Amino acid sequence: MLDEPNDRPVRILHLEDSVVDHALVLRALRRAEMDFTIDRVETLEEFDAMVRDRVFDAIVADYRLRGFTAIDAWELLKMHDKCPPFVLLSGAIGESAAVAAIKLGMSDYLQKDDVAKLAHTIHRAIDMQETRLAKDRADAELAVSERRLAEFAEHLQSTIEQERASIAREIHDDIGGALAAVKLDLAWIGRHLSDPKTLSHVNSATEMLQHALGASQRIMMNLRPAILDQGLVAAVDWLAAGFERRTGIKTSVQSRHTERDLPKAIQLTAYRTAQEALTNISKHARCNQVTIDLTDSGNVLTLEVSDNGQGFSRTEMVKPNAYGLKGLHERAKSVGGWLDVSTCDGQGTSIILSVPLPDAIAPKSKDTSE
Repeated sequence: MLDEPNDRPVRILHLEDSVVDHALVLRALRRAEMDFTIDRVETLEEFDAMVRDRVFDAIVADYRLRGFTAIDAWELLKMHDKCPPFVLLSGAIGESAAVAAIKLGMSDYLQKDDVAKLAHTIHRAIDMQETRLAKDRADAELAVSERRLAEFAEHLQSTIEQERASIAREIHDDIGGALAAVKLDLAWIGRHLSDPKTLSHVNSATEMLQHALGASQRIMMNLRPAILDQGLVAAVDWLAAGFERRTGIKTSVQSRHTERDLPKAIQLTAYRTAQEALTNISKHARCNQVTIDLTDSGNVLTLEVSDNGQGFSRTEMVKPNAYGLKGLHERAKSVGGWLDVSTCDGQGTSIILSVPLPDAIAPKSKDTSE
């Protein structure tokens, strides 16, 4: 990292084989009242040794020197950890060559006839270098922050799924078991009752108990989709059927999925994406038709959930509290995929999940012995 030039003299390395031209540079910098120190080298070997052992704020170089050019010096400089601003000061090249040198990464170009502007050019090059370095540091810090955020989101999703599975097991083992036992006892009581009024209450309690058993089963399925053990298509079909039954919205599933042995993480991501999309549709879409399309062509698993509802604007997509969509984006990233949302006011919405599949995953072989 370069120090601020105003804190101390600007340290300059001058690559120049002409004593006269070096003297002109000294005079121009002094006339500009620049606070500086300067070292002159003539050969590429001296230049390499100097930049290896010393720290400079800027390098000023002639273009053509004995046996090499400033391009050679620049390529050598880039091999070192510290690369200060590199200013060409030459009258030996044309504008096109100077532009080409700038494209290589050099900071600036100045003709020797304009040597009076050298102090300003050096300060500007140093300022630009500091700005670039600050941006690079900020970009690196942002990349680290984004990576940590993605890791945290993935960890959070994993923790949520583990907690859901734990709750589902407790419902199944404790609540489900207790309700099933009570149902058996009520059935026994019903078989041994003769009073019609009491029997009516027992039958009513049995119906309510059956409703509670159904609710517990539904909650368990939402918490831990055991249906995925039967394959992703079966799980999506089950989701769609339940959604249509609860909402009355016609829901169709179109599958061109070859039933590969997908990793559990990818299956769960696709399932949760479909589940969240259907939940959003029931709350906001105001539609009468939903289509779910599931394919794995091109070695990419694609799940698209579309409705013919009212859609929403781009502004709503980026609202701070749009956590549902943000969660789906992060969930897709956790398995190396991505999420696209296509929507427009009054023209419906499509949520598309795409996940590249590992090459090792092959379609299930079909039994041809039947």
